[in-house]
Amino acid sequence: MLEEIREQPAALERTLKAATRDVERLRRRLRDNAPKLIVLAARGTSDNAAQFGRYLLEITTGIPVALAAPSIFTLYRAGIGLKDALVVGISQSGESTDTNLVIERAREAGAVTVGVTNSPTSTLARLPEHTFLVRAGKERSVAATKTYTGQLLMLYLLAYAVGAPIDPYRLHQLSEWVDAALRLESDISERAERYRFMEQTVVVGRGLNYSNALEMALKLMETCYVVAERFSSADFLHGPIAMVEASFPVFLFTPPGVTWPSLKEMLEKLERLGAETLVITDRGNQDARKLSSRSICLPAKIALKGQLTEDLYTPIPYIVPAQLFSACLASKKGHDPDRPRTLTKVTRTM
Repeated sequence: MLEEIREQPAALERTLKAATRDVERLRRRLRDNAPKLIVLAARGTSDNAAQFGRYLLEITTGIPVALAAPSIFTLYRAGIGLKDALVVGISQSGESTDTNLVIERAREAGAVTVGVTNSPTSTLARLPEHTFLVRAGKERSVAATKTYTGQLLMLYLLAYAVGAPIDPYRLHQLSEWVDAALRLESDISERAERYRFMEQTVVVGRGLNYSNALEMALKLMETCYVVAERFSSADFLHGPIAMVEASFPVFLFTPPGVTWPSLKEMLEKLERLGAETLVITDRGNQDARKLSSRSICLPAKIALKGQLTEDLYTPIPYIVPAQLFSACLASKKGHDPDRPRTLTKVTRTM
């Protein structure tokens, strides 16, 4: 898992360079016939990536985005009107049975279909009209890391293809920012020691980084066997915050920008409750470091003013410290993060 986390800068660059032709082909297809609806179908880590895609696409294109409920197709066999939709299947292996069925039914209904996968020989690479290949190389660890960031990158490119004003130069910077995040590995390993006996926690994010809250919690559950609840900061205030007591650990993704005011209020409330907070942020948000018990601060200013939204490019570099933390904590707890109990790399559901 750690080796694959470290491979991410090269994997992102490789993916970005190889994707140009496929992205431009879809962009030409949609130029005069933009979809009225975008549907994203995925499971597990890929579903967390889809959550990011929902925020990104709606923010940057104004097109409504829905997350598919695959059982509508697989169990209830309902017919859904998708003729004017863009339907995207996201799967690391490309062999997620229910995700693939959504794409198959969508194509039959006349939708424009796209597959995002790390496997060029998979079913998902063959089923849709357009295929976006994540060039992460073989992922051996059960816990997906480099394929998750590769999927987020592909969703930026998908947004660009649909007409979003995404800056390609900034996408090339992502690998640099991830490389900077990787330099924190030793510090993060030391910080993880404090949480060796943690059994339950909450992970909080909002907006574009809500998907990272989902993904960090998933990594803590599957590699460290920690009961990790995950919330947007808004939802957390609607009841679940009642579980917080003195020394309760809460992890938060806190970029500057439009989500920071609400996250700041949350941090202040958690501090009053005596919770132990750890924020993941960058050099552009010194206030987050001052307000939190502990922090992991990326050694770069990633949140950028002058973009559609200041935190537009933060999700990929921000997840890297969370991946490192989960892998290091698993080892300190005596678990093998590459072989979580009862899990396999490919999960097929209907």
